[in-house]
Amino acid sequence: MTRGRIAIGGAVAQKPGAAGHAWQFLQYLLGFRRLGYEVLLVDRIDGDAARRAAGVGWVRDVFAAAGLGEAYSIDLGDGRHAGVPRRRALELVRDADLLLNVMGFVEDPELLAAARRRVFLDTDPGFGQMWCALGLADVFAGHDAHVTIGERIGESDCAVPDCGLDWITTPQPVVLDRWPEQAPLGARRLTSVASWRGAYGPIDFGGHSYGLRVHQFRRFADLPRRAGGSFELALDIHPADAADAGLLRAGGWELVSPAAVAATPDGYRRFVQGSGAELMVAKGMYVDSRSGWLSERSLCYLASGRPVIAQDTGFGELHPAGEGLLAFATPEEAVAAVETVRADPVRHSRAARALAEERFCSDRVLGALLDAVGAVRA
Repeated sequence: MTRGRIAIGGAVAQKPGAAGHAWQFLQYLLGFRRLGYEVLLVDRIDGDAARRAAGVGWVRDVFAAAGLGEAYSIDLGDGRHAGVPRRRALELVRDADLLLNVMGFVEDPELLAAARRRVFLDTDPGFGQMWCALGLADVFAGHDAHVTIGERIGESDCAVPDCGLDWITTPQPVVLDRWPEQAPLGARRLTSVASWRGAYGPIDFGGHSYGLRVHQFRRFADLPRRAGGSFELALDIHPADAADAGLLRAGGWELVSPAAVAATPDGYRRFVQGSGAELMVAKGMYVDSRSGWLSERSLCYLASGRPVIAQDTGFGELHPAGEGLLAFATPEEAVAAVETVRADPVRHSRAARALAEERFCSDRVLGALLDAVGAVRA
């Protein structure tokens, strides 16, 4: 017997092959289902027939592999829908406890009006808030509650403006039974999955330029040479950034295409769990704003018993750091953190899993989120 229904609005069909991005949504969809809810993804895709077919095929395959069936409704932009038809999708959204609208992706007035409770979920903290404060865009309007994974919003040293909204903060969830703990491998091989630039450009705000991952990563280009061992980065980088790719390779980074090692949810999981640990460099926005952001990818490493060495965004003031999860701000601190994990990989592996269980388990995170947004829980 189900407790109710939750609709999640977000862009999955637009990114076929982006398995890490798909996992970010799967953590919510599967996590809510674990709590007893029926779930529905509300998505859209336009473009030519080939692009629409690729997007629909991607969602279909991802959902089938996850055991979610056709719990999706994708607007194809020509009056047709893939998965759940529009009329039925409207009925399901109308009957749902809430519509969790990731980055305000659902803009359809009829769908938004159908939802009894519209909750904005901010998964890219800093960008939307600064756009709003600068008068460039307001993606927050029309929602009943606002949630952000930038858990330090409102702190005196956090540069993310609140835009006059009452923000609910939450960590991201990880579905533990989909990310079982693995035996420790040591930390000679460190990996991560990343995009070099992403979807947004830098933002000038309050006299500071808040940049992207590229602007941070250049500072750590020679980290592998300094720390030793193997550093493998599944990096989505455009050919126009060949000079940066060369800089990374010269510093000892082994660059591989995400399409080669992490093109499906299962492949992504194998890549993460086949690693000794993660070395994560964040976007400049998250670092310089002191947002407290922590990657959903890092939570997959933690749950797998893989230590995470992550660039400091202020998350250490929110969650225990030092064992299993280590923060760094400078290349020297990153080298020291790598050496710390390598000195006792078993201890850090166990601590990583324990942290995932205690702080990021989807049952705990999503249950608290439902309470915070005022959803009725049976």
